Amino acid sequence: MEHTLGNNVVLIITISLIIMFSPFFAKYLKLPTTPIEIILGSLFGYIGFLHDEHLFDIVAELGFLYLMFIAGTEINLKNVLNTPASIIKKIVLYLIFLYGFSIVFSMQFELGKIFMVLLPLISVGLVASLSKEYGKTAWLTLSMTVGGIGEVVSIVILTITSAALKSGFGLGLFQTIMALIAFLVFMFLLFRFMQLLFWWFPKVSTALMPHEDNKEQDIRLSMGIFFLLVGAMLYLHLELAFGAFLAGIFIPTFFEHKHELPEKLASYGFGFLIPIFFIHIGSSFNLDALLISGLIEKAIIITVVMIVMRLFASLVFIKELGFIDSILMGLSHAMPLTLLIAMATLAYAAHSIDKLHYYAFILAALFQVIGVMIIIKLINIYKEEEPSS
Repeated sequence: MEHTLGNNVVLIITISLIIMFSPFFAKYLKLPTTPIEIILGSLFGYIGFLHDEHLFDIVAELGFLYLMFIAGTEINLKNVLNTPASIIKKIVLYLIFLYGFSIVFSMQFELGKIFMVLLPLISVGLVASLSKEYGKTAWLTLSMTVGGIGEVVSIVILTITSAALKSGFGLGLFQTIMALIAFLVFMFLLFRFMQLLFWWFPKVSTALMPHEDNKEQDIRLSMGIFFLLVGAMLYLHLELAFGAFLAGIFIPTFFEHKHELPEKLASYGFGFLIPIFFIHIGSSFNLDALLISGLIEKAIIITVVMIVMRLFASLVFIKELGFIDSILMGLSHAMPLTLLIAMATLAYAAHSIDKLHYYAFILAALFQVIGVMIIIKLINIYKEEEPSS
């Protein structure tokens, strides 16, 4: 009993120290905080300071869901629905290129069918962190719109794939697809109802989230929406991340007068829950796996393939953004860290990929974040220096 208590105390202290000092290491190494948290989590996990603990797993899962929630707050559904038809067509073409390339590549090199799903995944979780660093640039604004639609497609595919891996291509999968369709129809009707309600009675939104708020009603309502939709997904046996993502979309779509709210929610998440998720990812990666023959080579191949396919696909937006900004947009989608690790974990648990490829995907997710963040920084430095040269 005392031994377990001592281990848990060490676990809590270690997590606390990583959260506190990761930003300092990131600043010193000129790297994003996220990969630093994963690397430190892996190092301290290997030493034995971080270990499997039920509460640690739960808080990390909550951190992942909160990250998806924050990603949703970056998307205003009204703006997405007002996106010109020409851009929507190019977004569809962009996604077709990604999935088409993935299918051809997987078939050409005789990889498993799961690779067709893993390689084109899009997550805007880290695009949100890019907007904190580079502001609301044209390429980031379009990246959020494209990424938001792409992430919905990715999570729908992830939900269906997850059901297929667990129950096979039978009645269970059919029930999951029907539940997903029913949920999407319900959410569409709910969005339309709220849109009409707030249009006819604009004071409702300010009553729910008043400008002068000394009771933190905005945070309370946001958390309520978050947990309600996660609970609904849990009841329907659907992907919880999808519910968290949709909950985030509610905030900027229906409470536009609370401009500071997404930033307030993000500050809390990136300061507490989200780092625990990334530390947990790191602690689950066994450093001894780096000695497995061919692991690093496979991780590099996966990294390069996932980046290159997005760079080629992003050129469909060259007319709107220009060459360099199109490249930046493609790069911003080459970091599907959370979804890639979540999907790889599901595939490994269902024996669709072996341990070598599981570790290769986790390592590739890390390589992508570090490599892409550095490349984007270098391109932005080049862009800033270009006019004066």
